[in-house]
Amino acid sequence: MSIEDNIRKVIPYVPGEQPKDKVIKLNTNECPYPPSPRVFEALKDMDWERLRLYPDPLMSELIESIAGYYGVKTTEVFAGVGSDDVLSMCFLTFFAGDRPVLFPDITYSFYDVWADVYRIPYETKKLDEDFMIKAEDYYAANGGVVIANPNAPTGIGESLDLIKDILDHNRDSVVIVDEAYIDFGADSALPLISEYDNLIVVRTMSKSRAMAGMRIGYCFGNEKLIKYLNDVKYSVNSYTLNIPSIVAGKAAMEDREYFETIVSRIVKTREKTAKALADSGFEFFFSDTNFLFVKPPEQCPASYLFEKLREKGIYVRYFNKDRIKDRLRITIGTDEEMDALTDALKEITG
Repeated sequence: MSIEDNIRKVIPYVPGEQPKDKVIKLNTNECPYPPSPRVFEALKDMDWERLRLYPDPLMSELIESIAGYYGVKTTEVFAGVGSDDVLSMCFLTFFAGDRPVLFPDITYSFYDVWADVYRIPYETKKLDEDFMIKAEDYYAANGGVVIANPNAPTGIGESLDLIKDILDHNRDSVVIVDEAYIDFGADSALPLISEYDNLIVVRTMSKSRAMAGMRIGYCFGNEKLIKYLNDVKYSVNSYTLNIPSIVAGKAAMEDREYFETIVSRIVKTREKTAKALADSGFEFFFSDTNFLFVKPPEQCPASYLFEKLREKGIYVRYFNKDRIKDRLRITIGTDEEMDALTDALKEITG
């Protein structure tokens, strides 16, 4: 026996590259615009002497602002350090049985990592040829279900009818709907939490609210499920979000006008970019997100384009995985950044 026998080993999640040089960064689905001006005002006015104290473990002011914005009870909201932390807590809390957790074969690549870390059995279900979920794949007995809607990296949104179908067939399992990109398209499952006691809906402030650097995520569910989540959280780390994040998150949540403005701007740029890429021979499905998942013309493999764009200081995401290694995921940036991208692609593809 050696020290290695007592070490937990997993294949880690690999995040998008964070280049140090000044580049056009379209590889991690961040918002291209700054946070709400109210965020800067709130941080400027904050009593910074509070930093000597632990933050409010209940995160009351943030939870109240989230609940108020979405019209739910504070007892139906849970928050954490980005949606990754929230999802991790959900895996740890709700997937403690012996049956496998189910999620698609092409989806957010953190799901299988959490399952491995927490020793949760899981099975992936193959998306159809159009990268859509087949609801019947989730009818079998299971220990839980995880659906990203809209999905990543495909960008495709599923209907609420499909979500309800899966919920109806899994009344004895928790179904997590990861809505990191919901503000850019597709219908949210949030209204269903009052109808389904097995539903958790996860959100983030990293995308549509331009707060990736503050790491704020949250989720909704019935009071019983949220209590279970808090019980696990307080058993792991009572003080999750720091004081500046709580203050900034509250300010961002309360500026509805700014939020709606930047979402509208990103969607408009997405449609403009989609048309330009289609005119250049790129193929893709309709996107309900702040990115496009594109298949380049046959003469320019995705891996080749990825490297050539990188040489020009334009970073996009390439996944060298089965079924999707012929595609690139491109975050929607500013109009100027997307114009630079399309110009570079025309130059590379000839």
